[in-house]
Amino acid sequence: MGIRTLLTACALLGVSVAQRVVTVQSGPLVRTEGSHVTIWCNVTGYKEGVEQDFEWSMYLTSVPDREIRIVSTAQSNYAYAVYSQRVNSKEIWVERLTRDSALLHITKVQARDQGLFECYTPNTDGQYLGSYSARTNLTVIPDSLTVAAPPQTLSQVEGDTLQLSCEVSRATEQHTHLSVGWYLRSPEDAVAPPLEILTLSRDFVLRAGGPYKQRMTSGDLRLDKTSATSYRLTIHRLQPADQGLLYCQAAEWIQDPDRSWFAMTRKQADKTQLRIQPTDRDFSIQVSTERRSFTAGEPLELRCTIDAQSVPERFFSVSWVFSSSSVAVIGPSAVPVLGPDYVAREAAGHMTVRKESPAVHLLKLQRLRPEDAGKYICRVTEREKTPTGDFIDRSKRSRNVQITVQPIKSNVTVSLSSNSSEVQEGDVVQLTCSIHSTTGPLSVAWQWSEKQGSTSPQDLVSVDRDGTVRPGPGYRERSSYGEIRVERVREDIYTLSLYNALPGDEGLYRCTATEWVEAGTEPEQSWEIIGEKSATKTITVKTVESSFVVSASSRTPSVTFGDSFDLQCLVKPRHNPRVPASVTWRFMPSSSGSAGEGGEGGAVGEFRDLVTFTREGTLQWGEQLLGQGTRTTVDRSHANTNFRLSVTRAGRREAGTYQCSALLWRKNYDNTWSKVANRTSNLLGISVLQPVSKLRVQKTNQSLVYLEDSRVRVNCSVASQTSQDSQHAVLWYVRRAAGAEADELLLRIERSGAFEYGAYADEERLRRRVQAERLSPRLYALTLNRAESSDSGTYYCLVEEWLTDPDGAWYRLARDSSGFTQVLVRQPEVRLQVEELESNITVSQSGSIRLGCSIPSQSSRDSRFSVSWYVERPEEEEEEEEDQLCVFSIGHDAVFGNGNCSPTEEAGPNSRLQFERTTSDLYSLTIQGARPADTGRYYCHVEEWLLNPRNAWYRLATNNSGVTIVTVIQQVSTLQSVVCSNDSLFYFIFFYPFPIFGILLIAVLLVRYKSRSHSKSQEGKNGAPLLWIKEPHLSYSPTCLDPPALSLHPGSVE
Repeated sequence: MGIRTLLTACALLGVSVAQRVVTVQSGPLVRTEGSHVTIWCNVTGYKEGVEQDFEWSMYLTSVPDREIRIVSTAQSNYAYAVYSQRVNSKEIWVERLTRDSALLHITKVQARDQGLFECYTPNTDGQYLGSYSARTNLTVIPDSLTVAAPPQTLSQVEGDTLQLSCEVSRATEQHTHLSVGWYLRSPEDAVAPPLEILTLSRDFVLRAGGPYKQRMTSGDLRLDKTSATSYRLTIHRLQPADQGLLYCQAAEWIQDPDRSWFAMTRKQADKTQLRIQPTDRDFSIQVSTERRSFTAGEPLELRCTIDAQSVPERFFSVSWVFSSSSVAVIGPSAVPVLGPDYVAREAAGHMTVRKESPAVHLLKLQRLRPEDAGKYICRVTEREKTPTGDFIDRSKRSRNVQITVQPIKSNVTVSLSSNSSEVQEGDVVQLTCSIHSTTGPLSVAWQWSEKQGSTSPQDLVSVDRDGTVRPGPGYRERSSYGEIRVERVREDIYTLSLYNALPGDEGLYRCTATEWVEAGTEPEQSWEIIGEKSATKTITVKTVESSFVVSASSRTPSVTFGDSFDLQCLVKPRHNPRVPASVTWRFMPSSSGSAGEGGEGGAVGEFRDLVTFTREGTLQWGEQLLGQGTRTTVDRSHANTNFRLSVTRAGRREAGTYQCSALLWRKNYDNTWSKVANRTSNLLGISVLQPVSKLRVQKTNQSLVYLEDSRVRVNCSVASQTSQDSQHAVLWYVRRAAGAEADELLLRIERSGAFEYGAYADEERLRRRVQAERLSPRLYALTLNRAESSDSGTYYCLVEEWLTDPDGAWYRLARDSSGFTQVLVRQPEVRLQVEELESNITVSQSGSIRLGCSIPSQSSRDSRFSVSWYVERPEEEEEEEEDQLCVFSIGHDAVFGNGNCSPTEEAGPNSRLQFERTTSDLYSLTIQGARPADTGRYYCHVEEWLLNPRNAWYRLATNNSGVTIVTVIQQVSTLQSVVCSNDSLFYFIFFYPFPIFGILLIAVLLVRYKSRSHSKSQEGKNGAPLLWIKEPHLSYSPTCLDPPALSLHPGSVE
């Protein structure tokens, strides 16, 4: 009622608010381990007309944040692994009650199922509004309920009183209630539900079942609690309807949070079998038999059935009577007492009298005789004790049963069949003689004769009526070895088996059956023939030699190194242990290591035996072993018709011609062997070829440009190879020019890693600079250190693929070359620049001319420069051409005069030239004491030199600076210039007067200062030549890349 009200309220709210609400059964729910648990889940407030899905998950108390998915109505594979097996086996499932309601079933809850269960409903409205899941807590407790009652079988008389006890206990910590009741199950209908007798409910209210309500009201039925755990049921005035299986059943109940009661567990005690004997003591008798007309020799069975209540508790005696004479009497103890005429018959096993059940008695005559025809009666007597202690007997007899016995007439029929009309030599000839419509014992005789009947039949073997086998005179020895065997499969079926059939066994076989009957009585009994019939069958024995064929085949006449091939030798007919074959594989190697596909072409020598399958099934290896005997296996089929030779990891030694030969043997019945036939198969040629190469080297063409003294690397990549075990030999070649006659070998790397330099490497002195590397199993590299321009050319690699054959020998499988790598080693790019700015310089005569030379850009930081100054002076004004004169030069090695020209003015103390290098890229030349002849067009010529990888200097580039026009102004002729230009006048005016005045002065001083010593003469300071230059101090380090700094100053001139 509460759930329905909640659903109605949610539906009304959903109309106005349209919020989804999911509700689940309130918890905590306490359930016992192993019980059936159900949890309902409802959803409201969703868009109508859409069926809702439910997804159940749980959260363990130990890991409350981890979701464990259990089951879903939408997804079949929703469950996690811990629950998937139980979901698939339908131990856990969801029952859909309505569109928006479902019930979770756990048929056998486990202790690990304890936790928080969540019901989630996926959104079907297109927007999220409301709640989509709800949770409830499930607690699983141990099942402690025990219900015990002793199993027993009780027999009561109608009207008696019955009392049954039951022990019920529990050890639950929860507050639970018990209900105890007794139930009755009818023994006649085991499928029908049990009938409730009386139950004490959980509310301590007694409730009786429908048929027992009136009896509880009348006081005939009651239930008492005799102790804390004992309950007793009492039934007064037992009725026949109370008969059956009675048992006690108890249930443990707990109240859920929604105030409803739930039966956590129910258990039953052992059952009590109750029998009620009615007051009716009457009984009836009936004699039954299958038929009443028999033939002499057939068995007769008569059954006397007593129809009464409680037959096992009553005492009956049964008597069998034939034609007013007693046959046998069986008392309540079931011990028969035979009549005098039937004692010997029962002792011979021809008669049986026994009690099959308390109500059924049997009389059986094994072999009827004509005198057994007549009337048979069953008489039953019950002995009953009266209340006074006396015994009274009540007897009844059955109706007469008339039995007729007809004399024996032979209707025997014989049919003869065989396993096959045509059998192979060595197989089994099996003849089956079926005899029908027999009444007496049989004797069977087998005979053989030729097909044409030219000879009289020969006795093979016979079987007497007592089962004794007697072989014929001509087959006695063969039968002693077990070659001839007769068996009686059934009463009317005899088989004759001739093992290891021989060609002489072919012919006409006859089976003769004789039927006997026993005449007279003991001790003068005799046997008479009452019938005899025979049947024939023609058997053909096919000799194995006529169908003996040997053939050889192979699916792989051509294989590659390391592959396997199978050779099949088919031997027909099918293997017979009595006519086995010894099979030999033979081999003839080819001349070149691999035979042609035809098998004979290219084969030399003779065949040798590889292996022989002997007739006993053992292996015998020959002298010729393939692959040292380690890669050859042989086997044969279960039927010994297919003999296979398998060769694994085939090599050159396995190439050749194969042949299979078979020798047929016959095992005689005395265990001796004789040869029958010999056959050889066709020839099989097996070619063993090298595998198809998959070697492919990357063939990408490329061009590489390097500067001199750089490191050049050329890669060689193997894109694919035939086998993972392939090894490579790499040869590096260089092609110097397009028209070269042959490519030069630089280096060869063997597959073992050994290096071998080519002649070109020695000629070009590449041994120290060339380097080969294996960067990975499929990547090789060639490196040229300190590359030179002469190293330019086309480089490529040639890769050889090597493999080992199955015998361990290495062979070259294929070769492939890479793409071409065009390598250009060039000198550094010319970047030499000399300042080209033109300028004009005007100096007066005797002045200084300063000429600069600036190098703002150079090709390399290791460059050295040779600097020279030139001047162009016109000799005559009429001449157009001007001469270039070398003024000064300094070489790249910082040696004066070692440039590209020879100066006109040599260096020395009288030189007017002064050279100066203030920085590495700034040079200057100063001409002191300018003369009119120094007038001209000056420029500097710069040569850039570099050191090549062979430590030799070479000129990289040259450049000229801008022109500097120098004009020297000549002085005008004055007194000073006249005096200075005339030496005699100059000395007369400026030199000679001084000595004279000096002498006079000295004389005056000597006179004046006699006592003084002579004064020290004053030293005069004269000018020194400009170009008497000391050796400049050079700071040079072998590791320095800059040229030495050279600086010349006037202070360095002496």
